[in-house]
Amino acid sequence: MSLQAIFFKKVFHFNFKARTSRGLMKDKTSWFIKLTESDNPTISGYGECGPLPGLSTDHTPDFETTLGDIIEKFNTSMLDIGDREVVMKLVRPEFPSIIFGLETALLDLKNGGKRVLFSNDFVLGKPIAINGLVWMGDMDFMMDQINKKVAQGFSCLKLKVGGLDFERECDILRYIRKKYFREDITIRLDANGAFRTDDVLYKLDEMAKFGVHSIEQPIKPGRNEMEELCRKSPIPVAFDEELIGVTTKERRTDLLKRLKPRFIVLKPTLHGGFAGCQEWISIAESLNIGWWITSALESSIGLNAICQFTANYHPDIPQGLGTGGIYEDNIDSPLTVTEGKIFYDVRGHWAEPM
Repeated sequence: MSLQAIFFKKVFHFNFKARTSRGLMKDKTSWFIKLTESDNPTISGYGECGPLPGLSTDHTPDFETTLGDIIEKFNTSMLDIGDREVVMKLVRPEFPSIIFGLETALLDLKNGGKRVLFSNDFVLGKPIAINGLVWMGDMDFMMDQINKKVAQGFSCLKLKVGGLDFERECDILRYIRKKYFREDITIRLDANGAFRTDDVLYKLDEMAKFGVHSIEQPIKPGRNEMEELCRKSPIPVAFDEELIGVTTKERRTDLLKRLKPRFIVLKPTLHGGFAGCQEWISIAESLNIGWWITSALESSIGLNAICQFTANYHPDIPQGLGTGGIYEDNIDSPLTVTEGKIFYDVRGHWAEPM
C-alpha cells in the first residue's frame, strides 16, 4: 500500500493587529500536505508546513518549489506508513516546517485520518494549562488584553516586549503587579531579540523588580554576549530563536552546555519537528534545563498536532499553545480554550482543510 501526497496553500487572516518587535502581521500563509494510501484513498492524513517570515530557516522565496520537489520524490519512492525514517530523509534539516508537516500527516494517516496523532489523555479531554499571550500595542490595548486574559482564567501571562518605549513596558508590568496578587499571576516576557547588548542588563534589572518568571531571547541569537547574559541576568533567560538552525545533536548539546540558559522554548515548526524537539528535550533535561512548548502561529491543524505531542510529556507548567483564536478564518476544530487551559472537545468536529 504505497502513499501518495499532494500539497495546497491557505492564507489565514488575523482578527486583530498582530504586532511584535519585528513588525505588524496581517496574515499568515501555510502549506498543507495531504497523504492518502493507494488502496484506501477515502482516508487522508494532514500536516501543516507554516514557516514564519523573518524567523524560519525555510522561509525562502522558493519554499513552495522545494516543497513540490519533496512531494514529487515522495510520490515516486512508493513508500508506505512504515517507512517513516526513509520519508524523513527526503527532507533536509534546514526545512523544519516540512519535517513537521510530513511527521504530522504520517501520524494522522496511520491513526485513521481523524486528526488524532497520539493516544494520550489530551485527546480524551484532559486539558493542558497554557499562558495567555498579550500582543504588543499601545498601553490601552495591552492592558485591555491583560484584564481579559485574567478574567478568562489565565494565571500565566506572556507579554511581547522590546517594540515599545521601555518606560511604557515597565508601566504595563507595574500595572499588573498593582492590580493582581503576585502569587496569582506569573509573568513571562518575550523580546524576540529586540534589546541592545549595551543596555540589556539595565533593562532586565528594571523588569526584574516586577517578579518576572523568564524572558525569551532578550538579544539577537548568535551574539558572543549571550553567555555572559545568561550568567548575569536577574531574570532567567529562555532560548527560542537561539535554537533555530542548530540541527545536530552535537551542536545542540554544545550550545546548551556552553551558554547555560535556564529554559528553552520549543516550536516544532522551527526546531526540527517532533523528532528535533524530542532531542532538544532530552539534552535539556540531562543538563537540568527547563523547557516548554509553543505553537508558531499554525492553524488548527498544526496547533492540534503540537498539543497532542506536548501531552505525551504530561507538562506541569503552562505551555504556549493559546494561538487557536487568532484567525478570523481558521479551520474549525474541537480545540477549545477555557479557564486558562486548552482542551480537545471530544464532541467537537473537524472541518476539511481543503
